Amino acid sequence: GGSKAASLHWTGERAVSALLLGLLPAAYLCPGPAVDYSLAAALTLHGHWGLGQVITDYVHGETPIKVANTGLYLLSALTFAGLCHFNYRDVGICKAVAMLWSL
Repeated sequence: GGSKAASLHWTGERAVSALLLGLLPAAYLCPGPAVDYSLAAALTLHGHWGLGQVITDYVHGETPIKVANTGLYLLSALTFAGLCHFNYRDVGICKAVAMLWSL
């Protein structure tokens, strides 16, 4: 039960990391909405799992863990919503990074 779930989670983390490695050149070579939204999802999930590990390592006690995890889910949801809003209403992640590189 728990061991299999942990193994699947670990595999998912590695898959998202590998996906991000592929999305970076894709963002440069063929920017567009599909890559923008894929980056929004992958970056949010990657950050969510990373901060979840920080909570696991450094937050102790039942109530503080519940509060921290609730804050993490709220932060992740707002991050994803913000990135999607940026992709839809503004230039998108790919073009924004290209604009920063052109400075």
